[in-house]
Amino acid sequence: MGRGADHGGDAGASQSANDRANDRGNDGVNEGMGDGTNDGARRRLLISAATLAALREHIAALPCDPVTLEAASADATLQVHAAFISRDVTGDSTKLRLSDAVQATYAVLRRSPNLQWVHTHSAGADRPIYGELRARGVSVTTSSGANAEVVAQTALAGVLALARRLPHLMAAQREHRWAPHIQAQAQGQPLPADLAGQTVVLVGWGPIARTLQPWLAMLGLRVIVVRRSAAEAAPGIETIRFDALATVLPRADWLILACPLNEETRRLVDTPALARLKPGARVVNVARGEVVDEAALAAALESGHVGGACLDVFEVEPLPAESPLWRHPNVMVMPHSAGQAAGNAQRVAEIFLGNLERWLRGRPLINAIE
Repeated sequence: MGRGADHGGDAGASQSANDRANDRGNDGVNEGMGDGTNDGARRRLLISAATLAALREHIAALPCDPVTLEAASADATLQVHAAFISRDVTGDSTKLRLSDAVQATYAVLRRSPNLQWVHTHSAGADRPIYGELRARGVSVTTSSGANAEVVAQTALAGVLALARRLPHLMAAQREHRWAPHIQAQAQGQPLPADLAGQTVVLVGWGPIARTLQPWLAMLGLRVIVVRRSAAEAAPGIETIRFDALATVLPRADWLILACPLNEETRRLVDTPALARLKPGARVVNVARGEVVDEAALAAALESGHVGGACLDVFEVEPLPAESPLWRHPNVMVMPHSAGQAAGNAQRVAEIFLGNLERWLRGRPLINAIE
């Protein structure tokens, strides 16, 4: 979901290559189509040339035939049974701006009537293509959990930066201006409040939120979790459903969004929701831009009712140059990069390879979109 999918987690996501080898030894791989048949046909897997080069040793041991995106693009008759949409394919494309590689991938998927499964490097599957594929009965799985710790670190950094007014200090640095907080206090502004004792409304309870919550608690913040179920997220944590969000917003010093984008969460944070926030509350969004009514947030920031925001995602990406969010002194704008880190590729590969073996055996896939 968002990078913050609110589901059962990433069990199995860190399965090692040795574990997979042991699985192969204990559970013979189904040579058939994995759908109850065993006609001996080998299934074709669409994968980029670069990713295949990195994973060739693992894939070569499995009964499937990799087809590179480059080869499939050159032969309009080639069809596939599965696909891995890796980071090198999507690049810096967005939902509204598709790269040539993404368009080529989608074309192969759409012309493959026997397509069964697609795995994406992303933690979320809210691009329109995935809804289209699921409507055809194609299984879609994500890499939820691969970048959870990195995204949680970014969200925590946003809280700390806003709490300690780092945007103001950095602006003063650019102007070569000495501007300690006590100087602002002399001009009538309060000193930064202690974090301990403040309340966070944390929307979502996927891998990102579950990683972030104990870090917030360590700083003395009280956390209220908002998710699909009102069942207690963890012992001692107040938990409510998405549809009850309005009841806890007046208590929020911080609203942190780490949820998936779906019909429950689209524009969950709108004008009425923002109005219910405690005056001066700050917003951190590492979920999806469409979870927030961006114009309403900009207005709440301009009025001062929302005291600041750290935003990694936006309704339209890249964020248009004319957006008022760029110039607001209390807003940190990040180019959808909260989850980008050197170790992600390996973690995503582990999840994909584990699911590839499960799919070949006809076993349940992890991180499947329901």
